[in-house]
Amino acid sequence: MSNEAVTQMQKQFDSTIAGPARTYASLVLDHFEQLASLQFDAVKAYAETGVQQARAALDVKDASDVRAYVENQQKIAKDLGERFKGDAEKVVSLNQDFAQKAQKVTEDTAKSASKAAGQSK
Repeated sequence: MSNEAVTQMQKQFDSTIAGPARTYASLVLDHFEQLASLQFDAVKAYAETGVQQARAALDVKDASDVRAYVENQQKIAKDLGERFKGDAEKVVSLNQDFAQKAQKVTEDTAKSASKAAGQSK
C-alpha cells in the first residue's frame, strides 16, 4: 500500500469516525459540566436555606416568635418551590440543547460518511 493510500484512509477515518467521536465526547463533557454546575448551585442554595431555617428555629423564644417562624416557613416553602421549578426548567433546557447538538453531530457525520463512501467508489 502506498503512502498516498494510507494517508487517504487516515483522512477518511478521521473525518468519518475519529473527528465526530471527539466532537461528541466534547459535547458530552460540556453537557456534564453544565449539569454538574447547576446541581452544585442548587445544592448550595438548598443547604443555605436549610441552615438559615435551623438558625431561625433556634431563635424562637416565645409564642410571637413561633408565629413569625411559621409564617416565614410558608414563604420559604413558596420560594423553594419556585427555585425547584426554575432549576428543573434549566435542566430541561440543557437537555434539549444537548439533544439538538448531538443530532447535528450525527447528521454531519452521516453526510460526511456518505460523501466519503461516494468518493471511494
